Amino acid sequence: MADGYEFTNDWFAVNAPVWRNIVADMKPRRFLEIGAFEGQSAVFMAEGCAPAGGFEMTCIDTWAGGIEHNPAAMSEVEARFDRNMARAQAKHAFKLRKMKAESSLALAQLLADGAADSFDVVYIDASHQAPDVLADAVLSFKLTRIGGVMIFDDYLWRMAGPGGDDILNAPKVGIDAFVNTYLRKLNVVTGPPIRQLYVAKTSN
Repeated sequence: MADGYEFTNDWFAVNAPVWRNIVADMKPRRFLEIGAFEGQSAVFMAEGCAPAGGFEMTCIDTWAGGIEHNPAAMSEVEARFDRNMARAQAKHAFKLRKMKAESSLALAQLLADGAADSFDVVYIDASHQAPDVLADAVLSFKLTRIGGVMIFDDYLWRMAGPGGDDILNAPKVGIDAFVNTYLRKLNVVTGPPIRQLYVAKTSN
């Protein structure tokens, strides 16, 4: 994805084939992203979904960084997100809601706003600490429509350096706890050895 967008690396490329299938099969109209960073996945969804018309996107992030980020660099990360979204909206007409907040607060606000069971695709890639991931998953499940897809990034990610041996400093425990608890309400679509885990919501 070039075309005037500003990304510091192309981490999304490995996930793009599965996402293309999701866009082609589901034709999503409402996309929720928790952990937007520079907007690379948001741009992908805008490019793939907005041309059909009626596309809406909600992006949640503190832009303060997680345990794996340099906090001093995050203001420029947010600036790149803003420029990338402006570029995408200059090319395609779609509705964007940017929520700069802790994910638990923003997700609760969406529920209070009446957005339960309304999102076609929900992408969870915010805090990589297991308790935070679990909280994001539980709230996001309520926002996902039946038949919608939840995507968990960095399923097998482990933090390098001090603290890397603590299993709670990685998403997997939180994701597994959610999937095991909600097993009768979802289907695991695909998962390891790729970097992301995909689940489809089958009931409330």
